[in-house]
Amino acid sequence: MERRGAAAGGDVCMCQTVFPAHANHRGELSAGQLLKWMDAAACLAAEKHAGVSCVTASMDDIQFEEAARVGQIITIKAKVNRAFKTSMEVGIKVTVQDVLTNVEKIVSMAYATYVAKPFGAGKIELEPVKLLSTDDHLEHTLAIERRRIRLGYEEVFQNLMQESNKEGTFEEEDAVSTDLTHVQSIELVQPPHANHHGNTFGGQIMAWMETVASISASHLCHSYPVLKSVNMFKFWGPSVVGDCLVFNAIVNNTFRNSVEVGVRVEAYSCEEWIKDQARHINSAFLIFNSVNDKGELLTFPRIKPTTKDGMRRYHGAIARRRIRLARKCMLSAKEKPSDPWERSNQAYVSYSNIAALTHLAAKPAWEITGTLDDIKIWTHEEGDMLSLKVEMQVKIPSHLAFSLLSDFTFRQQWDKHFLTCEVLQAVNEDEKIYYVTSPPMTGHKPRDFVILVSQRQPCKPSEPYTVAVKSVTLTSVPPSPEYCRSEILCAGFQIYSDSNSSCTVCYFNQVTSGVMPYLAANLTGSSKSIEDTALECIKFLELKGSKY
Repeated sequence: MERRGAAAGGDVCMCQTVFPAHANHRGELSAGQLLKWMDAAACLAAEKHAGVSCVTASMDDIQFEEAARVGQIITIKAKVNRAFKTSMEVGIKVTVQDVLTNVEKIVSMAYATYVAKPFGAGKIELEPVKLLSTDDHLEHTLAIERRRIRLGYEEVFQNLMQESNKEGTFEEEDAVSTDLTHVQSIELVQPPHANHHGNTFGGQIMAWMETVASISASHLCHSYPVLKSVNMFKFWGPSVVGDCLVFNAIVNNTFRNSVEVGVRVEAYSCEEWIKDQARHINSAFLIFNSVNDKGELLTFPRIKPTTKDGMRRYHGAIARRRIRLARKCMLSAKEKPSDPWERSNQAYVSYSNIAALTHLAAKPAWEITGTLDDIKIWTHEEGDMLSLKVEMQVKIPSHLAFSLLSDFTFRQQWDKHFLTCEVLQAVNEDEKIYYVTSPPMTGHKPRDFVILVSQRQPCKPSEPYTVAVKSVTLTSVPPSPEYCRSEILCAGFQIYSDSNSSCTVCYFNQVTSGVMPYLAANLTGSSKSIEDTALECIKFLELKGSKY
């Protein structure tokens, strides 16, 4: 197996001026053109790292936040975040700058997966990405979490499909048949549409898909729809110069101010065209809305599936919408859903849990506030957020410390602020939900918490074991009048291996300055209290570790 790759990884920056030829009728950069530019930049970054040609495997959900207009400058930055043997995750960030005001805004952020194209029948193993900055380390760590979401997406979707199928459909007399929204388009792949190997650019296919989907959506709104997001482009196979690509688009469902259009792409060579033997090479789901002259959102009519396959697509759109809403809510942290641990939310709650702790640990400018033998204490203030870091030197292997600290039923043995702790739900081998109570403070009721504990083992020796903690809401465990329901924003442990018999345990906790609940601040308060709790933690770990 051949190892290939530039040690420093791929990092590409492209600047484009938006000309009238790139714009739609409103003078805004067309989404199709932007998708082509994004794919080109990301592919260059992947090939810069791999040292060989790369092809687009998929592009995660894409949100379009801001429109770029004619005369403005688009900047596209693409960087390889992590290499996985033969594939890479590439992060893409698009910003727009107004040349008159010099104001810069984010247009879109996305993550794409590219695969190194091997020479002949040989296999290529990519070199790891060299991490040069704190941001590099952060994205490198979170790339693993995003990969978990991609791999688990289909299972989550199928579970939601089963739930959606039970709901049935509504009956409305003025519902529009989905048959009226079907649009077919055929494109011939020519040399300008392909790379130097003759494979069709992924970005070109995406642009064609956006065009046909836009036409399909326009049949419902009778105006020009605006692409707002894409539900993962997935490339199932290649197409080459000379192939005919057939695009079939149809509306799957409408949701008041938005519409989902499904697009399926099939490729035919000349021989396959004669024999009617199609190759399914791509599918995606595009979400549009539409506005009037005043910029107000228009309402889409309800639709009516007319076939069994149409009914499947109708329910599939409902399931994907639930996943999108969960993702938006969990990753923006602007609001808390009524039950963030329902099936549509699980992957994103886990991701946000690990991501929050990783971001907290990577913050600069921690100030050391105390030392005691094997213990160091830091604090970090940012706005109304107060964060704590406690570093402990422990004389047991890192994997044992991880095993003991990730099981919160042990916590009562060393942390006096844990009164009771029970497992509510073992979601999977890496996630558990606990119900915790803590003793009352003077003049106050005892507190209780419902927390998610996410644990991750390192992919390589230089990475830490991670135990992330945050509060979640379960409708099955409502607040009780006997307790004051409290919240943990972000807490947990990172455990680094120092040798075969010792490790460094770092505890983190982040709270608002005005809210200092017992559990969420179990190591805060006086310096003596912090040191005492940390010493008890070390004593517990080393005592338990000696028995293994």
